[in-house]
Amino acid sequence: MTSIHPTAIVESDSIGSGVTIAEYAVVRAGAEVGAGATIHPHVVIGASVVLGDGVEVLPGAYLGRVPRAVGAVAREPTFRPEVRIGPGCAIGTNATIYCDVEIGADSLIGDGASIRELCKIGDRCVVGRGSILDRDVQVGEGTRIMDLVVLVAKMRLGKDVFVASRVVSTNDNQLGRAGYVYAEIQGPIIEDGAMIGGGAVLLPGVVVGRSAVVGAGAVVTRDVPAETRVVGVPARPLDP
Repeated sequence: MTSIHPTAIVESDSIGSGVTIAEYAVVRAGAEVGAGATIHPHVVIGASVVLGDGVEVLPGAYLGRVPRAVGAVAREPTFRPEVRIGPGCAIGTNATIYCDVEIGADSLIGDGASIRELCKIGDRCVVGRGSILDRDVQVGEGTRIMDLVVLVAKMRLGKDVFVASRVVSTNDNQLGRAGYVYAEIQGPIIEDGAMIGGGAVLLPGVVVGRSAVVGAGAVVTRDVPAETRVVGVPARPLDP
């Protein structure tokens, strides 16, 4: 049986069976909520957001935020209005998911995480508390991103990747001094099965090869071959 609290604002007529919508939640017209979903207090579900069956959205989360440019922002955002959250996902407290995002089934988005437009996240992924996925980040299925990680725009992560807490990535060696040309920036690429240790820094365009390991605190300035372990500043192969 569907339960909608009297203080909730539900403008959509696409609410599945067995849905619970709690106090002061907002579900805008055009949103779709799958069967058995739970929407906790003070959640905002924007128009054109599609929640799969059994999704749980914890208090204060905002799904379908529209990107906004002001005078300080060099790039005018482009995006589709749609958001798709696969069945069985959990969206954490105060998480923000922008328009034009796809999240696969059975994935966990941690408290306070921010996922920008054009991001695509595969099935059975984890995005930890306070982590930031900037515009156009692609994450393969089974990948785990721990707390307070920054994945920069146009970064690519393969399947079954592990990224430890406080990893930072970059995509512009000029630090913006040459102007911001979106077509010219390139985030790092992390191939299937690679592991990135806590506090590591990945420079623009570096490729961390399949099943490679980057040690904690390493600064990766060049490509890491597959199945290689690197440590240090700058990162170098660990002696066998």
